[in-house]
Amino acid sequence: MNLTKTNFSKLLFLLMVLFSLNSCSVYMAAKQPSAKNLTVFNSGTPRALVLAEFGLPTVSEVNKEGNKVDIFKFTQGYSGGAKAARAIGHGVADVLTLGLWEVIGTPVESVADGNEMAYQITYDKDDKVALAIPLKKPD
Repeated sequence: MNLTKTNFSKLLFLLMVLFSLNSCSVYMAAKQPSAKNLTVFNSGTPRALVLAEFGLPTVSEVNKEGNKVDIFKFTQGYSGGAKAARAIGHGVADVLTLGLWEVIGTPVESVADGNEMAYQITYDKDDKVALAIPLKKPD
């Protein structure tokens, strides 16, 4: 009887360790970057709204016409719903495969971490978006 309890305890301990080491893909999916609102690059949007969405630009200068020009580099992420669905999917797969899903799920989340993008924004004399040029589009 002791042997059975000992084996059961070892198995229970092993499963607890296995599950505690897992869920890396769940965490990674939930912590992916959020989607940026690209509509703030539409003509007529005040510069303050662009800065509120993207933060300080990577480069900011004044062109020869006297207009401000900003360059923004950022990672275009995912909506909250997409991140939640991915995390739930990974969690379910982890449970159904007793953690073996992590062999696939973690590398998938490592690769699917958003798209690097860059835009050059030129403002008019009223500090409103006049022109938005994508410098680096998603792959």
